[in-house]
Amino acid sequence: MTAPGRRRGRLRAPGDAPVTPSPVTRDDRSSRLLEDRVTRVFRELPGAVAGHDEAVHQIRVAGRRLRVALPLLARNGDSRTVRRAVKVLRRMTRTVGAGRDMDVVLGLFQDRLDALRTTTAEQRALLSRLRAARARSRSQVAEDILDLDIDGLRRNLRRLLRAGAADAPTALARVRTLREEQGAALLRGFSQVGARYRPEALHALRRRVRRLRYAAEVEDAVRGEDTRAPALWKRLQDSIGVLHDHHVLASWLEEQARVAGARNNALLARAAQRERTAFLGVARLLHRALLETRPADLALRALQAMARGRSILSTQGDAA
Repeated sequence: MTAPGRRRGRLRAPGDAPVTPSPVTRDDRSSRLLEDRVTRVFRELPGAVAGHDEAVHQIRVAGRRLRVALPLLARNGDSRTVRRAVKVLRRMTRTVGAGRDMDVVLGLFQDRLDALRTTTAEQRALLSRLRAARARSRSQVAEDILDLDIDGLRRNLRRLLRAGAADAPTALARVRTLREEQGAALLRGFSQVGARYRPEALHALRRRVRRLRYAAEVEDAVRGEDTRAPALWKRLQDSIGVLHDHHVLASWLEEQARVAGARNNALLARAAQRERTAFLGVARLLHRALLETRPADLALRALQAMARGRSILSTQGDAA
């Protein structure tokens, strides 16, 4: 098996004429993309186990991309090997996700205090507690990653790479099926939420947006074009994500107020409630900004961009 990230090739002796590379076919793009998605996960694994911030973020992103890509690009996308690999990848991304969320909310709270002229002892105590919670989460992430069946994941991914990628028409047909199913569910979800402030429901929709974004990346890569659909999906994903981050921090502060009240620490409880109110207010402003972008319309535009990409290439004929 060719190792991930490497290519087979003939060593050229001095004096040999240069070899003209063959055109890259759509099937080649599928194979290369699958290899690249696998390589990126294991490239970031050592840093994530060591607790490096950027590696933790990158392995979560790489793991999510591979989770979406495997059923689309593997020769048998519904095989037991694919399902086993996806299961471990799902556990991996959830494991590092909690730690990454703590990084984000710590940054939000730190930025708020940095913007203030003065801070109270209670605000500084909350920051200290948040830092401690983040340190505990990061330590737990490293332990949980080591508990995953990484060797089994490697074996399954090697089998899938040896079997090769699906041909381009099959991969694109799978993307189309995913787009139709997930797109319809997403539009229904936005209709059901409407203009109400329901951050958890919006976060669930964000997961569908993310999956569609990564599927659109696969589709563009296999076809060798840029439909702009991934950029539209990312815009929507980010808009919901920043709202969710503020909501998570507000929820954490609410829990701190409850604990402080139970321990008869009235000053800390009141400070935590004030901070919760502040971040909840920002979250509601972000929700209004999200509504102004008309998220359902933005989702529809992204879905149409994916569909247009297919129709353009089908009329031109993609010989490559």
